[in-house]
Amino acid sequence: MTRIKFDDQIFESENEETVLQTLLRNNVQMPYGCKTGACQCCLMRSIDNSPPAESQVGLKDTQQKQNYFLPCICKPENDMSVELPNTKNVWFESDVIEKRYLSENVILLKLKSKEPLAFFAGQFVNLRRHDGIIRSYSISNIHNAEHELEFHIRILPNGNFSRWVADELEIGMPLSFSHAQGSCHYVEGKLEQSLLLIGTGTGLAPLYGILQDALFHEHYGEIHLFHGSRDASGLYMENELTQLAQKYPNFYYTPCLTGDNLDFETYTKGRANQIAFDKFQKLNGWRVFLCGQPEMVLQSKRTAYLQGASLKEIYIDPFSS
Repeated sequence: MTRIKFDDQIFESENEETVLQTLLRNNVQMPYGCKTGACQCCLMRSIDNSPPAESQVGLKDTQQKQNYFLPCICKPENDMSVELPNTKNVWFESDVIEKRYLSENVILLKLKSKEPLAFFAGQFVNLRRHDGIIRSYSISNIHNAEHELEFHIRILPNGNFSRWVADELEIGMPLSFSHAQGSCHYVEGKLEQSLLLIGTGTGLAPLYGILQDALFHEHYGEIHLFHGSRDASGLYMENELTQLAQKYPNFYYTPCLTGDNLDFETYTKGRANQIAFDKFQKLNGWRVFLCGQPEMVLQSKRTAYLQGASLKEIYIDPFSS
């Protein structure tokens, strides 16, 4: 029996168990995909010694020399201390592979990384322009074998970075990004738990990723998404979310508008957070995700707690654009 040290915790592996199986069995949240070593989404690094050679099959020579390995196919021969990659202040390279408007002022930007990634849908990365200008954006897709990242970029009238994305960034151009950060993401292990997702504007981006992750893991507890905007143009993924609600009986989508003279037979009138908390006044045992305008997020965190949600079960991502 060997021991695996990760994030200052030590776990004992069982006979013929891989490193990934050991960590998942102990409720450690890990990014992973195929579990066969093909997609490399679960890439890790051995800190104290070289990992088994068979766990490095398919990795670049530079990665092998730095003791990177694939925990999904690594059956440890000795005790190991391991860590996720991309945890230092380094930059990674990608190419723009898609850019299209989701609405008149929101662009879907898709990047393809030049190396395997470790991230959770809903986390954020820093994007860096060629001249050093940096902006943070949340990841709106789940991890995949193609090592792609998707973002919802709101085009601000005087936005130095976002206007550049709209006017100058083209498919095929390079773009640097940082490692993924943040704790606002789906957590496995409670498939029956009710989830409440509340967002405004492009706060939908991390929520859309979290929703996809939950559905990917066959979450069967109720999932309620409330997305708020002033007018209908701000509900930029209305069709996609409506289709998901029709496909999955446990997913409910409520588009909310605060403007006047609107079609309130289709939409719910009012602020998304107020509508959600009026509908669900007892949140004991729920998991709550709050993303978007900072004042809304912080106010909603307090309300969710007062209505029974545990602080440990409230995840926030406040941003203004």
